[in-house]
Amino acid sequence: MTTIIAGTDRKDSRTLRVAAYYRALLLQKGVDPVELLSLEGIGVESRSPRFLDIEERILIPTERFVLVMPEYNGSFPGILKLLIDHSDIKKVWWHKKAMLVGLADGRAGNLRGLDHMTNILNYLKVHVFWNKLPISRITEEVNEAGDLILPGTRKTVEEQVTGFLSF
Repeated sequence: MTTIIAGTDRKDSRTLRVAAYYRALLLQKGVDPVELLSLEGIGVESRSPRFLDIEERILIPTERFVLVMPEYNGSFPGILKLLIDHSDIKKVWWHKKAMLVGLADGRAGNLRGLDHMTNILNYLKVHVFWNKLPISRITEEVNEAGDLILPGTRKTVEEQVTGFLSF
């Protein structure tokens, strides 16, 4: 299974729209099943019954993760770190694969957050795909429907996903 994690709990976020775009692209390429996990309202702050259910049904069976991470203060949202911290590290993360996507309004596309998450995932024995995509000026890149509207970005995302599938 492939799971895309929209790495924020903000309501109606661009992150969730971009994550949905990645899900549609993976499904179009024949990947199935593809889960989309939004952190909005799921309560990752503890190992609650709801969290344990998500861990058992989605996180543990996942072989490949796609982490879509907005830039928060030079890194990624704390809610995403809480998801990692409260999960069963060995069952959820060890020896799995991950692809990273950074989002920011600024010019760097969350490069620091991508590097930070890479270090954490390497510590957790996750194989991180080399092509980490920083998407800058996200307000100009995504429309309300969640479509990436700049052709160059769509092409780059397509190349990233194609590479990840053979990784």
